[in-house]
Amino acid sequence: MDWSIQEVAKLAGTTSRTLRHYAQIGLLAPSRVGANGYRRYDQAALVRLQRILLLRELGLGLAQIAEVLAAEQSEEEALTRHLAWMREEQIGLAKRIAAVEATVAALEEGVPLMAENMFDGFDHTAHRREVTERWGEEAYARSDAWWRGMDAGAKAEFTRHAAQLAGDWVALAEAGGDPGSPEAQAQAARHVRWLAGIPGTPSVDVGPYVRGLGDMYVTDPRFSENYATATGGTAGAQFVRDALHHYADEHL
Repeated sequence: MDWSIQEVAKLAGTTSRTLRHYAQIGLLAPSRVGANGYRRYDQAALVRLQRILLLRELGLGLAQIAEVLAAEQSEEEALTRHLAWMREEQIGLAKRIAAVEATVAALEEGVPLMAENMFDGFDHTAHRREVTERWGEEAYARSDAWWRGMDAGAKAEFTRHAAQLAGDWVALAEAGGDPGSPEAQAQAARHVRWLAGIPGTPSVDVGPYVRGLGDMYVTDPRFSENYATATGGTAGAQFVRDALHHYADEHL
């Protein structure tokens, strides 16, 4: 059994143009091409497409995805790893929702906050596989040691600072300014300084790193939600990305 390119595009929530592009760059070839020139995709092709879309959700570029797919032999093993990662994300999200709901309830009722429960589910080790895959084991080890060495107050301050940084980005995006404006570029410089304070951030080739993060802010819903404006969507994240790209081009 196989499917036409239009059927696959509809099933996967993508476009025929995207599938043709994947074929052009050697990422996903059709299983066969009929005498009429129509592209057909079999079950194996659909499995490969599922993996491509999963890796895209992790924020990987197409070149990186090609490298990952080329390095792995077993589709089953690779998907099993993806499934384990998604289950970890699901568990962590459920914990974070419960922690925030408890905080909201305590604030509404005017009762003391349970500090020991406020950060349940925010353990960054859940992202170890993702960080290692993108930036290497050393980057993860350094950031992990840094985070573990912080007390609860320092972790809360870091979280507050990150939230303030995101809030200021949203305000700029909603003001409808230019990502290359002095205000946006000052915010980009602040963002880069903040990144530099996190162990594991590279000290060389910082430009590609910052540009890659900017791209990830748009493609990864976990990050794009941090920059969501009142109108929703990824417009806020796109503003951040464009400002960071501009800053990297000019200064890094």
